[in-house]
Formats: sequence, structure tokens, C-alpha cells
Amino acid sequence: MRILYIATSFPTPDKGSTIYTDLAEALYNSGHEITVAVAEQSKNIRRTIMNIERGFKVLRIVTGNYYDVGLLEKGFTTLRIPSIMKKGITKYLINNKFDFILYEAPPVTNANLVIWAKKKFGCTSYLMLKDIFPQNAVDLGIFKKNGLLHKFFLRKEKRLYDSTNIIGCMSDANRKYILEHNKSIKAEKLEIFPNTKKISKLYSKEKLIIREKYSIPKEACVFLFGGNMGKPQYIDLLCKAINYFRTDNKVFFLFVGRGTERHKIEKTIISKEIKNAILIENLHRDEFEQIIKECDIGLIILDPRFTIPNYPSRILTYMEYAKPVLAATDKATDLKNLVEESKCGEWVWSGDENAFIEKIKEMSKNKFLVKMGENGRKYIEKNFNLSISVKLLEKYYNDEKMMKRGK
Repeated sequence: MRILYIATSFPTPDKGSTIYTDLAEALYNSGHEITVAVAEQSKNIRRTIMNIERGFKVLRIVTGNYYDVGLLEKGFTTLRIPSIMKKGITKYLINNKFDFILYEAPPVTNANLVIWAKKKFGCTSYLMLKDIFPQNAVDLGIFKKNGLLHKFFLRKEKRLYDSTNIIGCMSDANRKYILEHNKSIKAEKLEIFPNTKKISKLYSKEKLIIREKYSIPKEACVFLFGGNMGKPQYIDLLCKAINYFRTDNKVFFLFVGRGTERHKIEKTIISKEIKNAILIENLHRDEFEQIIKECDIGLIILDPRFTIPNYPSRILTYMEYAKPVLAATDKATDLKNLVEESKCGEWVWSGDENAFIEKIKEMSKNKFLVKMGENGRKYIEKNFNLSISVKLLEKYYNDEKMMKRGK
């Protein structure tokens, strides 16, 4: 297969990996030709460049800042991305041949870009649907329902779904939601395309390097929250939890990442003089992996107002490292089903602050954390291995070839 992967995030190897870099590497290692065209933030590089990364071509097109910025700047960049990406792809890749375009959403504004690329390269497209926008913004009160912005992005969303050949949904609840709210989409256009990742070998017991570095008590149960700290992650609930446990030396909270709501945690730690919680900026991959090894429980938090079924990929990292999970989410997501089916941890509704606090108390004293972690590891090996994603895309490619031959 010859694949053009249009991405909105694709970190360089020295900055670590994501489910997207893992997928691209897996396709390349399976003998397929993949070229990545990524919208790169202007704060990262000054000009568009194309290099060989991870063994294949990566075209980094400077489009403006998208992550860790205000809504106005993010919105402006989102609208500019398609036209700037067209210019970059035309300049560097126009003579290439591709069998299909692989891309993710959000943003929903890339429909015109993909339509253009399909026509230019004479190929089809496969959408990896990673969030349902603009309904998520309505749920969080960012957009007013049926307001001008909501209607504008609804049109963009419809065009996105209509223009792609296949929509890969993260879970069954995702697929059902799209079908229920988009009557014009035929069921055969959607399939389950789960989040998958490269699964590392399990590690042996090591020294508590991070605990020593940050003076974390060896006997404390460490709850880790790693990743984006934006509005969807409902940081207010985390702030209430660390304030409640501020005098409990048997519980420790470790926060790693960035995001627009990060300052809330920082303010809470400082104003309440909390000693059993630490906030750390994004770290190098090796150091973050060490942190995961030394923590006891991984946290997944989502705003209780969500009516769309989110499916955070962060849970895969906790499961990969055999760490039990405490998930506090909305009721729309089927993440609860995953936690219960895999027996990898506990779930509560994030709208119930007391239930969340009680689960922290309960899990910090639970003697079966290791078993929960082992359950999660076994489950991810069977159900979220990268080979699943590769086989799905290979099947799509082969099906398309058969259809062309039949015409």
C-alpha cells in the first residue's frame, strides 16, 4: 500500500510517540509505503521541511499554533490549515502516487483538503474518527447549541463524513452515535477502528528513581494523571480530590502534561500548600515511562456533561504498563464497559465527587492492584495490538482493489 497520512500531530522521534506515530511505524514495518504530511506548529519550526523520520518521509508544513493556545488562535489556525497544507503537499508530494489518504478528525475543517487530495492523487480516503466535533464543544458550553459557530461547524462535520470513503470509529458506542445523529450515512460506511499502540515488553522491578527525585514517599499510593489538561479532562474534579487528600501521606498525586486548564492544578497546589501533589511539564519519553513504572494507579478523567462517547487513548498506556485504572467519566462513553470487561480497575461517574473520592480511598488500600494491572496488560495484548489496525487498513485497500477490478 502507498499511503498519504495527513496528520495534525506527529511528534519527532526525540519527543516521544503517540498512537499515530505507532500506527505509521507499524504500516512501514509491515512493508507498506507511508508518507506523512503533518500540520506543524509555528512555535516548533520556522519553515516547512521534509525529512526521513522513523524510516519514512515526514513533511512538516508550518500552519500556525494549534495546541496549548487560546480558542481564537486555535480557531484561526484550524481554518487556515487546509489551504496551507494544499500548498505544502503540492510543492513536495505532487508527483507521488498514493493508494489512499489516511487522516484523523478533529479537525473537521480538513474535508476540502482531503477532497482535493483524493482528486489530485486519484485515490480514496479513510477517516480515523477520534472525537465528535462540534457536539463536544456544545457539551462543554464552548458553543451555543444552534448558534452561528455550532451551525458553521455542523456543516463542516457533515461534509467531512460525506466526503470520506470509510469512517473508522474508536468503539461501538462511537459508531452507534454517528449513525443515530447522521441519518444520511449508511451503516456499511462505518467500521470499528480501535485505538491501538505499540506494546512494549513488561519491565522488571527497578529502583524508585522518580520517587527519590521528587521526594515521593515509598509507601504512598501514587495516582498518575498524564496527558492533556484541557476542558474535556474536567480538571476541577482533580483539584477537589487533591485538596481533600492534602493531609493524607498515604496518597500522592502526580500530574504530567500541559493544557489550557493546567493552571488550576498549579493554583490549587500553591494556594492550599499541598505537599502530596506535584505538577510536572511534559517530559522526555524515557522519563515519562519511568514515572508510569513507579506509579500505582492511572487516572482517566472526563467532564460529566459529555453526551458524545469519548474513548481516551491514554488508558492504553496504563494497561500496557500493567497499571490499574481509575476512570471518572461521563455516562455516554463505553469506557466503563472496557474497564469492567477487562477487570483492569474501577469506574465512577465524574459528576459524583464523593464517589470519586471514595474510590481513591478504596483503591489506595486495595490489595489486588497488581492483579488489576495484569488483567489490563492481558486485555491490551489481545484487543489493542497494532496488528489489528494494520489488518483493517490492508483489508480496506484489498476491498477497494477488488471493487475497481469488478467495474
